[in-house]
Amino acid sequence: MLGIIDYKAGNLTSVKRALDYLGIACVISSDPGEIVACERIIFPGVGNAASAMETLKRRGLDTALRTAFTRGTPILGICLGAQIILSHSEEGDTPCIGLIEGVCRKFTPGDRTLKVPHMGWNEISIVREHPVLKGTPKNTQVYFVHSFFPLPSEETAVFATCEYGIVFPCAIGHKNLFATQFHLEKSAGAGLAMLKNFSTWEGALCSASV
Repeated sequence: MLGIIDYKAGNLTSVKRALDYLGIACVISSDPGEIVACERIIFPGVGNAASAMETLKRRGLDTALRTAFTRGTPILGICLGAQIILSHSEEGDTPCIGLIEGVCRKFTPGDRTLKVPHMGWNEISIVREHPVLKGTPKNTQVYFVHSFFPLPSEETAVFATCEYGIVFPCAIGHKNLFATQFHLEKSAGAGLAMLKNFSTWEGALCSASV
């Protein structure tokens, strides 16, 4: 069973609807024990890093995520779930879960005509192969809504980038964890294909440069 973590951070129904469309059995849960028992975990989210971390800690879901990661359970982070897996977020000066070394930076493109939040469809560039990205064509466009972005300490943790005034990491990963700043559940066929890839990924990392 695939578990979707419920920590009051939105877009859970959209993620489940996408998985239902693909015929992937899943459950939305806020129970740490149920999450740890799942074969795969999706960690979605929109909203504020500080309030999200507070809810995760109160429910024991931060510990559940760390336990699942240590066990090698495949984990997929989406949007906020791609930010608070890092060590720290500039949003509210928030200590985060720390599954990947790095920080979440405030999105401040140099071109002041570019609006923040960065919202809408943008092209991504795959810089490193990953099973979840398998079959993703060049020039693929995906859907973003964000004011912050993940910045891992190690370059090898970056699998795709996007340009919006600056070039920023939009897909990151380490071991059995993969995460996207863009919304897979809102990215049409490309997002559905990545979700399908995740549903069969066993957690092994392919990290060759492309």
